[in-house]
Amino acid sequence: MSAGGHADRESSPREILLIEDDAVVARTTEILFRLAGHRLEIVTDPAGAFSLLARRRYDAILLDMNFTPGRSDGEEGLACLARIVADDPHACVVVITAHSGIRIAVAAMQAGARDFIMKPWRKDDLLAKVDAAIMRSVGGGAVHRPAAVGTSGGSALLGTSAAIERVRALVRRVGPTVASVCITGVSGVGRSLVAEALHAVSPTAGTIAARIDLTDPDQWSALDHAADTIVLRHVDRLDAQAQARLLDRLVPGLRCITIVDSVMPLSPALRRRLCTVEIAMPPLAERRDDAVLLARHFASVAGETYGRATPRLTPAAEAFVAIADWPDEVRGLALAIERAVLLSDDGMIDVAAIRPATQVIDPVGEATSTFAMQDAEKLMIEAALKEHRHNVSRAAAALGLSRGTLYRRMAQHGL
Repeated sequence: MSAGGHADRESSPREILLIEDDAVVARTTEILFRLAGHRLEIVTDPAGAFSLLARRRYDAILLDMNFTPGRSDGEEGLACLARIVADDPHACVVVITAHSGIRIAVAAMQAGARDFIMKPWRKDDLLAKVDAAIMRSVGGGAVHRPAAVGTSGGSALLGTSAAIERVRALVRRVGPTVASVCITGVSGVGRSLVAEALHAVSPTAGTIAARIDLTDPDQWSALDHAADTIVLRHVDRLDAQAQARLLDRLVPGLRCITIVDSVMPLSPALRRRLCTVEIAMPPLAERRDDAVLLARHFASVAGETYGRATPRLTPAAEAFVAIADWPDEVRGLALAIERAVLLSDDGMIDVAAIRPATQVIDPVGEATSTFAMQDAEKLMIEAALKEHRHNVSRAAAALGLSRGTLYRRMAQHGL
């Protein structure tokens, strides 16, 4: 970049993510980078950043350190930085601190930030800092070209639940090694995303890991050319003879990331070769706290894919998302939200828009239902009634219920 803030002819446009809750600062920064020939996307909080980072990689990330009014300790920014760097050790993060925030800046540098800049900054200083940080990153130059994730694909390892954090912790610990890993869980929970996350932090992250479906005879030939890392699918569907053939064809030193429903059908010898570490991906029922966050993410992805402003889920819809049982797990939730975005006319997604694609446990009729689900359904109904100013007909329509059914549910919950 030139000192005047214009892009040099020899430099390629950069893709920058700004995580900043101050609208004035965000708008000013966006104009600055646009005039310099670069593209800057803005999110106002870490949750929004994680959603975007699940879909794209950026040349640099500008990270403010405080997001709650009145806070100045930088802990929110440091927590966001730790998550970003743990998920992508090559991320180029430049933190933004107040003029008195040198202690926070030092802590951020120790935590993996490439550089820092203090408010208020000079435009030339900011452009130069970001450019220099990118050039110091692995490979220099624009190595993090954005790549969109399909709307029905997944959400990387998004979530704040204890269950998904355990998975992320294992990925961070095992990913940088050459150990073979077996990823278990039912279809649709995000096993392929775990495989991608493991490879992304591995010593061979710069290579493409061959994906081999072992139920397809034509794909077995890929084993003859496999190097560094391969991703094996459906090993648990092979008979004993085929498992023995597979074991013979896995050359020493080849890292295998295996995706199976369960390790139980694997022979002891093959399990020793493939399952040095097992990562069990939890079903969505064990991480219900993540469901709403995932739904918002999928709404954002679908809105972007179909050229629409990001739709907002109503409070009742979010309450419904949290208690629903989703066929096909996270993948099913993604499909339901994508469909709702396509059918939404006013930028809002209510319960009726997503309910047809799901089966929700009846908190009153099922003896096995928990008090937590009863409370969640009550909150869902309360949210719909509040949103529609206690107009029962409109609330019922938003919930996808008849007036009579809603009245019965209201009576059951004492509403």
